[in-house]
Amino acid sequence: MINEPADQRTREGHGMFGTGRKNADHGLIVLRDSQAVADAIREALAGASAEERPGLARAAELVALHAARPEREVRAEWTRGVIAASGFDPRTQELHAIRALRKAEPGLSLKTAVLLVREAAEKPAER
Repeated sequence: MINEPADQRTREGHGMFGTGRKNADHGLIVLRDSQAVADAIREALAGASAEERPGLARAAELVALHAARPEREVRAEWTRGVIAASGFDPRTQELHAIRALRKAEPGLSLKTAVLLVREAAEKPAER
C-alpha cells in the first residue's frame, strides 16, 4: 500500500501513510479526510430537519476535534491498533510488534517501523 500513489490509497481507503511530502518525524505523512467529512456534515446540516440537527451538530463537533489531533497522536493510535490486533505488547515484545507493523504495511522501512512502535509504546497523551 505504501508504494501506491497517495491519491489512489485515499480513494480506496487503503494505507495509513503517504509517500509525498516528508514528515519531519518519520518521512511519512498521515492521510486524513476530515475536511471532506466535515464538508459533508455541514451540507447535511444545512438541509436537516429539526430532529436531525442536534445529532449532525454533535457529529460536526466530533469531526473538528478529531481533525485537530496532532499527526504524532494519529500515527501512534494507528500503530497501537495494528499491534493490538496482532496480540503483542510494544513495551515487552518490541521485535514482534515491529514485525506485525511491517506485515500490515510492507512498505515501511525497519527504521520507520521501530520509530513508530517506540512512539506507540509511550504513554498516550491525556485528553
